[in-house]
Amino acid sequence: MEIINFNEGWVCGVLGTNNQKPVSIPHDAMREEPRSESSLGAANIGWYEGLDYLYKKTFFVPEDYQEKKVVFEFEGVYRNAEVIINGKKAGFRPYGYTNFYVEADAFLHFGSENTIEVIARNSDQPNSRWYTGTGIYRPVNLLVLPKKHLLLNGIKITTVSTKPPVISLTLKSNSKGEALVSIIDGEEVIARSNVSIDRSAQINLPLPNAKAWSPEEPNLYQCQIEYEGSQYQTRFGLRTLTWDSEAGLLINGVRRILKGACIHHDNGLLGAAAFPDAERRKVKLLQEAGYNAIRSAHNPCSKALLDACDELGMLVMDEYVDMWYTHKTRYDYANDFSDWWRQDLADMVDKDFNHPSVILYSTGNEVSETAEPRGIELTKELTEHLHGLDPTRPVTCGVNIFFNYLSSLGFGVYTDEKAQKEKKKAVGSEFYNKLAGLLGDKTMKLGATLRGSDRTTYESFANMDIAGYNYGILRYKKDLKKYPKRLILGTETFCKDAFYFLELAKKHPRIIGDFVWAGMDYIGEAGIGSWVYEDAYPKNASPAGWLTAGSGRLDITGAAGGETLYTKVAFEKTTTPLLAVKPVYQKGKHSPSAWKLTDAMPSWTWPGCEGQKAEVEVYARAAQIALYLNDQLVVKKKMKNDCRTVVKTTYQSGTLTVVAYDENEQEIGRSSLVTAQ
Repeated sequence: MEIINFNEGWVCGVLGTNNQKPVSIPHDAMREEPRSESSLGAANIGWYEGLDYLYKKTFFVPEDYQEKKVVFEFEGVYRNAEVIINGKKAGFRPYGYTNFYVEADAFLHFGSENTIEVIARNSDQPNSRWYTGTGIYRPVNLLVLPKKHLLLNGIKITTVSTKPPVISLTLKSNSKGEALVSIIDGEEVIARSNVSIDRSAQINLPLPNAKAWSPEEPNLYQCQIEYEGSQYQTRFGLRTLTWDSEAGLLINGVRRILKGACIHHDNGLLGAAAFPDAERRKVKLLQEAGYNAIRSAHNPCSKALLDACDELGMLVMDEYVDMWYTHKTRYDYANDFSDWWRQDLADMVDKDFNHPSVILYSTGNEVSETAEPRGIELTKELTEHLHGLDPTRPVTCGVNIFFNYLSSLGFGVYTDEKAQKEKKKAVGSEFYNKLAGLLGDKTMKLGATLRGSDRTTYESFANMDIAGYNYGILRYKKDLKKYPKRLILGTETFCKDAFYFLELAKKHPRIIGDFVWAGMDYIGEAGIGSWVYEDAYPKNASPAGWLTAGSGRLDITGAAGGETLYTKVAFEKTTTPLLAVKPVYQKGKHSPSAWKLTDAMPSWTWPGCEGQKAEVEVYARAAQIALYLNDQLVVKKKMKNDCRTVVKTTYQSGTLTVVAYDENEQEIGRSSLVTAQ
């Protein structure tokens, strides 16, 4: 099979206009749009306008392609993508996050120039709860296959054993034929086998001296197939995965606690465009912050992100969708979900199957349908469908336990009726986000402990391999006793619970992990996690001034603040005590947020603030800490049931030092912040 990069030579313009300009794919047309209060998508999408676009490219098709099969692969087009080849509709895909294929043979002119057009529609706002981007924001490939060929995604590899290293290889083709399988480590062939294929074949193949893939040692191998004169290849890693109520989640036989972060698909200033370097950078930054897993919230992630996770050893929970058949916004995917979910999941699994980093599938996020009979049955259907496509990975779904209870009482956060009213007033998640901001993080956590919250979730949880709790950490201990076979995953959590979660998970293997909201800031849901004071954002300011959510442990540029340092210590990424300081010059009230732990930052440089009160945050896994300012002891303080404490002092330029001690008052680490000169 020949894979031709099809990302250059496009032009793009607003649909219905003649103002087109050259673009390269990946391309996010939305990030160039104006932002204003008149945006129909409003804060959800960062106040961008939301438009429809036409992409167009002219290309030559050789005469000999007439004897081959020609397919276009689109890794992601947002949304309602219509593909037109030489004036004829060749393909359509409504979901904006799924990779899809368009068979082109019947539409091509061989031996001459051809035209392909792609329409991406995003003007029917609101259709999302976050910034989506618009257009062909992930790569495009032209796939050229001989008449006798392996099927697309027709190579599936699973690990039989890591000791000894053995893989199971399944091949699917459109004809009878002979294949030569080679497993390559760098430039060395470590295993080879001939396989006869009659539409399908399966073999077990030992791999002498091959090493397992793990987060610490992400070893990868190339599988190369020669079939009827054509070559195919895929990359894989040896990795076993098991889960049960006794041992929890095991990778290669070793228990793993997922210390995870939720991420959206945008790349900050680049918008939704999925450039490999940007995806890799994001993964590295999250690893450095202490995370070993990411949740692709709330849509399937890009191939580039999975490649980076494979190479760097980051674990992945790949999530399907943010809504099922009930609308969260007026024009969202609920219109198409019922017709397309089987195909969507099949394409997601085809994309993920050979990636060792992918260890979990999630069928959805905060779908309150899980509180009603139809939704409970659908939960089972989705889980079983994924099991049929891929029996090697467990299935979960992120359920907001309190929201399910509200839904059962007729106060559902998400309803079709509320979605219709969305532009008139704050409804659905926007209303509850604001409420949580005012009341703090305990609103949903305490709500989850109510008896009705348990009653409206237990049947759906029984239809998953792992129960996904959004903001349900206060249920963990009780549910471990009440449901002795249930595995629990914090699919969405608050930053301040990181230390408590990990200490609990160490004692209880059935608590398999935690995914904080959110690992990195993102465009859209503008302002829900921002921590801004009145002098910087007066009450009469335009809401369109907000662009990002502000709820990331890393900011939109990837910079680390106090919350990042807290996470590194809580998740035992470092044993060194760390310091952060709240902005000394800021006074008065700030914008409330349940998703923000602190606005402290690792700096002791506050010019013009000499003599003013300063709040210093200390992060340490220690029995006690001592804080020194310019070698003078400020305080010696015991750490109690957390790795974060706050010390008030007076700002003076110089050196701020924290020293951590164990139970025997022996020093176990220190660090300092120094005023810049």
